Amino acid sequence: MPLRLILPNMVTLLALCSGLTAVRMAYESRWEFAVGAVLIAAVLDALDGRVARLLKGTSRFGAELDSLADFVNFGVTPALMLYLWILKEAGSLGWIAALAFAISAALRLARFNVALDDPDKPAWAVQFFTGVPAPAGALTVLIPIYWGFLGVLPQWPEFAPGVALYTIGIAFLMISRLPTYSGKTIGTRIRRDYVLPLFVVAVLLVALTVSYPFQVLALVSALYLVSVPFAWRSHSKLLLADKNLASDDDGDCEDTDLDHLGDRHKDDAS
Repeated sequence: MPLRLILPNMVTLLALCSGLTAVRMAYESRWEFAVGAVLIAAVLDALDGRVARLLKGTSRFGAELDSLADFVNFGVTPALMLYLWILKEAGSLGWIAALAFAISAALRLARFNVALDDPDKPAWAVQFFTGVPAPAGALTVLIPIYWGFLGVLPQWPEFAPGVALYTIGIAFLMISRLPTYSGKTIGTRIRRDYVLPLFVVAVLLVALTVSYPFQVLALVSALYLVSVPFAWRSHSKLLLADKNLASDDDGDCEDTDLDHLGDRHKDDAS
């Protein structure tokens, strides 16, 4: 097999190793490393598809492997981490919340794979996902852990039912029909005068994440949740524009048909 087909799958397997390592770190109560491993898995998940497209190494095998890895990394791993962190204090409710999140991740990934084969999607649909994607769901559902390290949400048993309800809420966002920003069209082409500032921003973002990981993750996750209503509004506007355009086209067709009909009556009369 050519190396260009193997490299993207190696990136996917590295992401899977990182996600599974997060489970080990959680069992050992090394939460900083557990959260960091999930973050690394999310970064690698964003890279493997781009590497495949860059090297022209996309394959059906790679797509299936990516979905299986995403289920483990962003479905099973966050659910187990939250359960070990605080959900176990809620008893059966905590375990039900963990199950709901993991199952929702599987359903969301299955729906995403099916949607790839839809030929009727408009061109602008690439700007949106249907529901919260699995990596974003994993990073946002871990907000209670971020808050715990920031002193906002201590590991008190009294908070466990609330965290369970929050976990179930994120699970429903993953399987919902709400449009969310995909970010796929961002960064495809960069203006020359933006290249150097982009490097500086990227370095600052990495430095801040390394130095203040829980602050940055808590802020970014909160901003992502806030962006969901704006994505829904943008999606609704584009959908309405498509409907108006379709109705205009139908009206033009009807006018054309009437013109032809009128011409036919004139011919018959003559």
